[in-house]
Amino acid sequence: MIFSTLEHILTHISFSVVSIVITIHFLNLFLLVDEVVGLYDSSEKGMIVTFFCITGLLVTRWVYSGHFPLSDLYESLIFLSWGFSLIHMVSYFKLKIKKRKNNLSAITAPSAIFTQGFATSGLLTKMHQSAILAPALQSQWLMMHVSMMVLGYAALLCGSLLSVALLVITFRKAIKIIGKNNNLLNQSFSFGEIQYMNERSNVLLNTYFLSSKNYYRYQLTQQLDRWSYRIISLGFIFLTIGILSGAVWANEAWGSYWNWDPKETWAFITWTVFAIYLHTRTNKNFEGVNSALVASMGFLIIWICYFGVNLLGIGLHSYGSFTLTSN
Repeated sequence: MIFSTLEHILTHISFSVVSIVITIHFLNLFLLVDEVVGLYDSSEKGMIVTFFCITGLLVTRWVYSGHFPLSDLYESLIFLSWGFSLIHMVSYFKLKIKKRKNNLSAITAPSAIFTQGFATSGLLTKMHQSAILAPALQSQWLMMHVSMMVLGYAALLCGSLLSVALLVITFRKAIKIIGKNNNLLNQSFSFGEIQYMNERSNVLLNTYFLSSKNYYRYQLTQQLDRWSYRIISLGFIFLTIGILSGAVWANEAWGSYWNWDPKETWAFITWTVFAIYLHTRTNKNFEGVNSALVASMGFLIIWICYFGVNLLGIGLHSYGSFTLTSN
């Protein structure tokens, strides 16, 4: 009873704090109050509180249940939320040493509240109470395999969202430039060819010589690309370890390293998509927008692998359906 109450309190505290963090980011975005240092510090402290609350929640459930808390969809979603918070903490302290702002919480905070909000929703009420592990999950490989997979999902999702943000900024800028050029064509011919040529040359100068605003936008896209590459690389390593450990576990449990059931197939597809991303990202001709397109596609693939396949409830991972684990 005490553990259950403590878990309930920690869940609501972490959810409430991360909601406040998102509100602060909306204030920064729409009210243009970036210069208010107090708001930035508050959001960072909020993510730190969220991290420790979710950590306490997982430890409490571990002690209460007697097994590592990754045995059902509810626990894996909470662990995924913890993974988002962990990524934020690592980036926060790394950038703090360099005395630079950490804007990654604009990605990690909404991701954490989305996963935790779904986990604590009424759809998964039956899973909130810890149950005895299914026979297939009573293995020392549970912690190794599932934790690596979920951490891999968290890192890959964060990296993919950064790539989506890069695409939004890039294409938004391109649309504005095209719109300005179209307006120029519509207006300048009515005033004669000489005025058209003068205005056309001004547009070309404004396009090719970066203004201060365009310079900062360029710096932002470079930073997004760099962070996306680093986080996806880390997630790819976790995913690879998770797949390999899962293969060893599958051989012990089912007598075969690979069985091509839906979960394994989509895990392989996910691994392949991000392997393609890493290959294109290391090629100078394809880095930036081209590699970001691959990562953005991977964002959808991950959700199909992690959550979509579980809705089917078929295959050797049928215990990973809507009622049990989601590894």
